[in-house]
Amino acid sequence: MSTSTDPSAQIEPLLEETIEVAATPATVWSLVSDLPRMAQWSPQVVKTFVRGGGPVELGTRTFNINRRGLLVWPTQAKVVRFDPHTEIAVRIKDNFTIWSFTLEPTGTGTRITQRRETPDGISSISLKLTDAVMGGQTKFTGELRAGMRQTLERIKAEAEA
Repeated sequence: MSTSTDPSAQIEPLLEETIEVAATPATVWSLVSDLPRMAQWSPQVVKTFVRGGGPVELGTRTFNINRRGLLVWPTQAKVVRFDPHTEIAVRIKDNFTIWSFTLEPTGTGTRITQRRETPDGISSISLKLTDAVMGGQTKFTGELRAGMRQTLERIKAEAEA
């Protein structure tokens, strides 16, 4: 059965959520750059393994397990931007997206911005799977935004503890 709707036309090229945290950029950096801890904050990430077990830096590769309800799937990522105390970004090999945290000092702490960028679009297999098993692009994008807000709230709580 063919459809006249192009799933890629429904993609938001940039998802972004921001939160203010009463903690220094160094404190926040120690959290967001510790990729194996992402499962503590993200509602979708179950586990992140750093390949080679070394420190996270530019070029570091990870293997990730993600979950949504009963659906579980693996992804592979590579750190593509790494500027200590300022930004960390990973490119998901499986769907071409880039996920990042950007930190900006404020008068009372740090502004954290989490982004999902799609500079190269999203892989056709990911688009098809999102439509087939995740309720479509619009629904899944809403879930991603809610998950980003939840992730930032959890990081904030940890940083301010």
